[in-house]
Amino acid sequence: MTSRNRYTVAVAPEVDWDAQAAAFDDEPDHGLRDPEVRAAWADRLRAWLPGHPADVLDLGCGTGSLSLLAAEQGHRVTGVDRSPAMVERARTKLAGRTAQILCGDAAAPPVAPQRFDVVLVRHVLWALPDPAGVLRHWRGLLRPGGRFVLVEGVWGTLAPVGVPAARLTAHLAPLTRHVRVEGLSADSLLWGKDVDDERYAVLATV
Repeated sequence: MTSRNRYTVAVAPEVDWDAQAAAFDDEPDHGLRDPEVRAAWADRLRAWLPGHPADVLDLGCGTGSLSLLAAEQGHRVTGVDRSPAMVERARTKLAGRTAQILCGDAAAPPVAPQRFDVVLVRHVLWALPDPAGVLRHWRGLLRPGGRFVLVEGVWGTLAPVGVPAARLTAHLAPLTRHVRVEGLSADSLLWGKDVDDERYAVLATV
């Protein structure tokens, strides 16, 4: 491999997310239980999301940690996850907030005809067989002037899985007016540890 943009990335393996739900929040960047990790993600979201209350669609929301941060910052959040066990935990976290958590496919979320100011997605595109097609569908869920906030990466060495940033920005180019990549690998607080793989956020305005 001669560069980070020339990965041969393996197809994402099938994962039983219901079986993963009970221990999912044990990872520092999933449960955000460490105050410093939680604050690091809260700061990033504050910078990425609109400065006024907005409608945020969190796709593949898992146990709802990012949905909760967005709701705490005053946004109206709709979370979608295909795992009933994840959805149950997310609903518990978001109880009493301006939020709803739906059980459904993140690739084709059950939200029509509603439109959103933000489509927020963390570590989901890597697991989908047709990221370009999914992004086109998600584009239709955004209001004019809305934005994508996509956190992705490439993990592993012998058989890496993920979406390189160059590939994701190429998919977004025909769908958006402005695309920016923000590297996240060097911010160990986000992950609760030092990492040396490719982790990034893509911020794209439609």
